[in-house]
Amino acid sequence: GAMWRGAAATLLCLAAAWLLRRGFEPRVRLLSAAELSRYRGAPGEPGLYLALLGRVFDVERGRKHYGPGGAYSGLAGRDASRAFASGDFTPAGLVDSVSGLSPPELLSIHSWLSFYNDNYEPVGKLVGRFYDENGAPTEALREAEAAIEEALKFQAESEQKKQQFPPCNSEWSSAKGTRFWCSRESGGVHRAWAGVPRKLYSPGWRGSRCVCVRSSGPPWGQPGSSPHSDTGDLDNPQLEPYEGCHPLAEQCVLLT
Repeated sequence: GAMWRGAAATLLCLAAAWLLRRGFEPRVRLLSAAELSRYRGAPGEPGLYLALLGRVFDVERGRKHYGPGGAYSGLAGRDASRAFASGDFTPAGLVDSVSGLSPPELLSIHSWLSFYNDNYEPVGKLVGRFYDENGAPTEALREAEAAIEEALKFQAESEQKKQQFPPCNSEWSSAKGTRFWCSRESGGVHRAWAGVPRKLYSPGWRGSRCVCVRSSGPPWGQPGSSPHSDTGDLDNPQLEPYEGCHPLAEQCVLLT
């Protein structure tokens, strides 16, 4: 009777919820390059799509940018992943290969991907460089994603480094030479200490740059280290004092 039907309906609802929770999605639409090229938003065409790292988005809402005559119309109807990093909208730049890009360029692709995910409707996947004919990720996509992951990690480490060693303020004049000095917000890092100028040598950087270094308290990231260590980060092996400047002066003038 009615009670049995009610119970069955509840079970069906639970099964549906379980499937959804497992990320069960209807079959993703797979497009070929030829199919995608028909979506440039011209009269008589079925719509306006673009692909980034093989993911296809419906960008109809951005027609004034991506449609015919728009500043980004070159991105429509194809996967031009590389152009999102290079800004090269010539036919040579409108390609999908992202190998050999620098970390900042990969981060640019990553932020564009987030932008499309947040602002436009995903349509499906483009069969080719990044997805195979079953819609499974290719080796090229896995490599690109690993490189982006690496770039994000590098960015997080640089941010950390900037908290530990904020850049100095500096000014140059032909009469006085270069003046470096530290303040509580130099380098755009607001903090409780000003620090003293030092040269920082880091792997991957040519030469050194001026940073502000905490000169009292325990070293960075070691709050409870030995009680007699009260010179902040001054003993860090990547640092060197400026010659001719008092080691604890908050500013330093180097004659040209």
